Amino acid sequence: MARSEIRARRIYDPPAPDDGYRVLVDRLWPRGMAKERAALDEWAKDLAPSNELRQWLHEAPEARATEFADRYRTELDTPEARTHLAALRGHPALTLLTANKDPQARHTAVLAEVLAQG
Repeated sequence: MARSEIRARRIYDPPAPDDGYRVLVDRLWPRGMAKERAALDEWAKDLAPSNELRQWLHEAPEARATEFADRYRTELDTPEARTHLAALRGHPALTLLTANKDPQARHTAVLAEVLAQG
């Protein structure tokens, strides 16, 4: 199977023609975003970091970034998550959407890496 092209974008940016399959990967719905405007194919909140992990990171984001990535990879290493990740890999183009100001940071970067490693 060919590898998916994986990108990360902000949910607040307008959809692009080359986005492919658009997946929101935040546990919480983005503030002020109408579901119609989001143009989602899927909301994969089960692939977002747990509330506990998000809150732990929020206390000291820079100091905990590396350990956060390790803990998040562990959360993604379940049978359910592996099945979901395999399904996402089947799309030729995949856009991970987040409300984060930097879509390449934190969990989207880890998730993109896990998806690419397949």
